[in-house]
Amino acid sequence: MPEDKRKIQLLELFTNITSKTKIVEPMKKIHGSLRDRDAVEREIALVMREILDQGFFKTKLKPIQLAKLVSAYYLGKNDTEIARELGDEKLSKTVARARVRLKLFRDLDFKMPFDREKMEILMESGKTMKEISEELGVSPSTLREYRHVIDQRDDHTIDHYLERIRDVMEDRDLSEQMTRSATKDGLGDSIDITEAELIDVA
Repeated sequence: MPEDKRKIQLLELFTNITSKTKIVEPMKKIHGSLRDRDAVEREIALVMREILDQGFFKTKLKPIQLAKLVSAYYLGKNDTEIARELGDEKLSKTVARARVRLKLFRDLDFKMPFDREKMEILMESGKTMKEISEELGVSPSTLREYRHVIDQRDDHTIDHYLERIRDVMEDRDLSEQMTRSATKDGLGDSIDITEAELIDVA
């Protein structure tokens, strides 16, 4: 093969590769930024550690367990199912209290077997929890649970941290949508193969 023709072919090959790289590179960046559930939970755990270190609330759950709680809540799991994921079904009440403290409310949290306004008026009356619970017809422990829900709903102490956690979760949702879309369109494998080809060429 004449040297000049060979140079022309090499130049054309180089031009094609360069053009291909410009198209694939943004996709490669997106593909590399997708994060799995474990990575997201580790990021949330860092925020949880900050919350606990600041002493905003106490729980027997560790930061990574709280992170798993958040993740499982967004997947639609109930407190018992979350407790099972954490390795002990007996933790369901602990999970429920931590969930409420993190303002991860469920509709059932506000379905009280008594008038909420009446409870709030009685709370401000100076009566004891036992007296109030008797007047409302519930046990003191049940009353404390519902009071906990109301208190946490109105407490904005950790809202800044919770906003950061929501941002992480929304980012995860976006990543999962991108992953599903890439898989559905057959782009995931194509991107990987193209990246491998470019690496081989380099």
